[in-house]
Amino acid sequence: MILTIDCGTQSIRAALINENGNIVAIEKKEFTPYYSENPGWAEQSADVYWKNLCNATKDLKEKNINLFEKVKGVVVTTLRDTAVCLDKEGNPLRPIILWLDQRKSQSIYKPSKKHKLMFSVVGMTRTINIIRHNSKANWIKENEPEIWKKTYKYAQVSGFFHHKLTGNFIESIASQIGHLPFDYKNKKWTKSNSSWKWEVFGVEKEKLMKLINPTEIIGYITKKAEIETGIKKGIPVIAGGSDKGCETLANGCTNPKRVSLSFGTTATAQISTKNYFEPLRFMPSYPAVIPNYYNPEIEIFRGYWMISWFKKEFAEKELKLAKELNISPEKLLNEHLNKVPPGSHGLILQPYWGPHVKTPDAKGAVIGFGDIHTRSHLYKAIIEGINYALMDGVEKLEKKSKVKIKEVIVGGGGSQSDAICQITADMFGKPVKKIHTHEASSLGAAIIGFVSTGTYKNFEEAINHMIKYKKTFIPNKKNHEIYKNLFEKVYKKIYPSIKNLYSEIQTITGYPEL
Repeated sequence: MILTIDCGTQSIRAALINENGNIVAIEKKEFTPYYSENPGWAEQSADVYWKNLCNATKDLKEKNINLFEKVKGVVVTTLRDTAVCLDKEGNPLRPIILWLDQRKSQSIYKPSKKHKLMFSVVGMTRTINIIRHNSKANWIKENEPEIWKKTYKYAQVSGFFHHKLTGNFIESIASQIGHLPFDYKNKKWTKSNSSWKWEVFGVEKEKLMKLINPTEIIGYITKKAEIETGIKKGIPVIAGGSDKGCETLANGCTNPKRVSLSFGTTATAQISTKNYFEPLRFMPSYPAVIPNYYNPEIEIFRGYWMISWFKKEFAEKELKLAKELNISPEKLLNEHLNKVPPGSHGLILQPYWGPHVKTPDAKGAVIGFGDIHTRSHLYKAIIEGINYALMDGVEKLEKKSKVKIKEVIVGGGGSQSDAICQITADMFGKPVKKIHTHEASSLGAAIIGFVSTGTYKNFEEAINHMIKYKKTFIPNKKNHEIYKNLFEKVYKKIYPSIKNLYSEIQTITGYPEL
């Protein structure tokens, strides 16, 4: 039995998973995603994550004491690009700044003549400054220098958990996805002290954790951790990977012919490949949880977060009824999807709800409104808009990998809806599969654990035993033709057509702040 800990933006899950890939027991603890003291800020107390982890594992143990005794390893997977300032004892020095925080540092990078020429030649000057502005380490150094001075280690949430569980400042290579001076191609901290990455990301080498490969041992549960979590002292904590990377593994996407679509707070399209390439110019492929592999990815910032936004702004009726019926609001909302035809009667959404380093001026857009449209149309247009953006991303992955994608595997919260899965099949024009559990990140973490402990000799064997595809959605050809035409003739032309207007919006209003 492997105990997995999966910490996301809005909840944490502790699960017991057996060698057949079955989740035999799970405890989920939800919490408010973040609090905001200023517009655009998103912070969370590290104690919220840790206390909910402890409550989840303790409750899991109390309800499943016999199964808990069979745990042979613990694997952690967490949200990405969310770092913690830790002192020498591993205590957090300030609230965590989340990945969706929009604050910016003020410093402008002044490269050496060599780097300045290099950035200019490849058209990277603005991108470098955006990255520097977005680095939360730079913001802390500018605004809270006393905190940065006390910071012994600047760690991802997974690293924070690893230290709390084992006492070691050790992290997995496959978790280093964020604003850090990481060499993605060679999977290690950037070697040269003269590299532009050290100055742009603002983190000194001594503040970074020791890195090891997935499946290697981080350390062992301490007595203190046993008291707090209920996990038995001496059980190994195994290096895992990011939540998206674990999800891609659990979806069985181990070659570039299969794409893993994650319908989470951030929507992503990921493939696995042994060849390193940039899916977008200057955007790296991430280290996969399978050693010697990479996960090229296209990210839709605040993807299925838009469903939360829709619920808050337009779904008061469903929220109230769902509470009365003791069901999820999404179950009621997804009934709206069947009421609206493919293409939402011409209502098309471009899901640029948050600025991206490659489209820094972009804003969200919804076009084609008419008096026929209702909130049901808007809800479906959100789902379709996210998929249009993912389709665009998949085309880029195919172009860079030089491999055509044959199958689509879906995971994340949105994949629980058969209606959303069918819309996805219709839009992509490819079979869409989903595995036997929507807790894909947890399952991926468990696969790592069983390979590490020797239950399976390699990832291929573990995948064959632990992954089951429970449903396949076949595309409707007529619907696909509608979506294909809208994608090629309308969606792809939205951003180029109004790109200059986004720049005007930024100039006039100062938002988003760069």
